[in-house]
Amino acid sequence: MKLYSWNVNGFRAAVKKGFWDWFRSCEGDVICLQETKASPDQLSASQREIQGYRDIWSSSTVKQGYSGVAVYTAVEPLSVRLELPQDRFQGEGRLILLEFEQFYLANVYFPNGKMSQERLDYKMAYYDAFLEFAQELRRDKPVVVCGDFNTAHTEIDLKNPKNNQNTSGFLPMEREWMDKFISYGYGDAFRMFNTEPGHYTWWTYRFNARARNAGWRIDYFFVSEELGDSVRSAWHEDTVHGSDHCPIGLDLDAR
Repeated sequence: MKLYSWNVNGFRAAVKKGFWDWFRSCEGDVICLQETKASPDQLSASQREIQGYRDIWSSSTVKQGYSGVAVYTAVEPLSVRLELPQDRFQGEGRLILLEFEQFYLANVYFPNGKMSQERLDYKMAYYDAFLEFAQELRRDKPVVVCGDFNTAHTEIDLKNPKNNQNTSGFLPMEREWMDKFISYGYGDAFRMFNTEPGHYTWWTYRFNARARNAGWRIDYFFVSEELGDSVRSAWHEDTVHGSDHCPIGLDLDAR
């Protein structure tokens, strides 16, 4: 089963930058998108529908043109859930959960903590609530998590770690949560195959950062340890443009 995740930084903008050309060529079974900044009623059929795929959207209701996740799936899920169960974490369109026969797939756009202390607190609370949610799911079947975590885990996951020690996205508390998440039995799929520095998934639009590969690795596939032997490969498609993030992929021997 070939899975993709991509923060498109605005679905309508990505469509204008060749999104569908990439989509048709990627041959993914399930394509998870984050930061769509759109709801289905804002899109024409030609903008959102593609033959052979069902599209599922979780859009922000608290602010138009903000956040949002979507999934295109060629494999019909057994069930679909939107958002975390707690009221506090509903309304920003941050999660779609698909249930397949052998696993759950969570497409998540985790909050960004850079704007204020309040948003950083919200991000950390969301992290904890999501881990609790994922652990509950694992009582039933394994879990695959993909999306924009908005945190670079280790020093090799960003170009300039020393200059960002006090920046949200690389704060000790955020990195410690990533350690905690992994300690619960979630494997970073990309790092199963590549342990070298210099591999990133997000580059600021400023300072010619992408051309210089001055980026951050903040987009991930995590696989609960019960599925570890099913991971065939994981990769970044860092030559694909259309967003300030690049698509990432996971090939899983499971349906």
